[in-house]
Amino acid sequence: MKQTNIFKLIHMIEQVNNANIIRFTKAFPYPLGISPILVLNELHVKGPQKQAELAETIGYTKGAMTSIAEKLVKLGLAERLYDPSDRRTIRLQITDEGQAALAKAQSIGKEVFVQLFDVLDEEEIAQYLQIQEKLVQGIQEKNE
Repeated sequence: MKQTNIFKLIHMIEQVNNANIIRFTKAFPYPLGISPILVLNELHVKGPQKQAELAETIGYTKGAMTSIAEKLVKLGLAERLYDPSDRRTIRLQITDEGQAALAKAQSIGKEVFVQLFDVLDEEEIAQYLQIQEKLVQGIQEKNE
């Protein structure tokens, strides 16, 4: 593939991503980006966790995780749990409001993607799916 086409493809991917982020952000009622939503999802799936564990799992620095945790706690979407036997051990836990915010984010995210792919016919969707599967397989093979 010519470099010109690769750079054009990269530019188009960025345009699609940016447009989807803007649409999502306008529809989502919480002042949060994707990073805190990923943290909420991790807490939802795996339960309460130490911030250092979350940072490592998601790939954030400890400092970034501290900032995200503080924001989630201030918004009432997460809470800190203190271990009664060791007060130094603090875990972050998603709250009921955090569960609701996560559900809203997932719902909006699905709608954004449904609208995005609505312009493609069934054959184009099948082709795009094959391409995405091939890309994921390539990433997995390079990581092994």
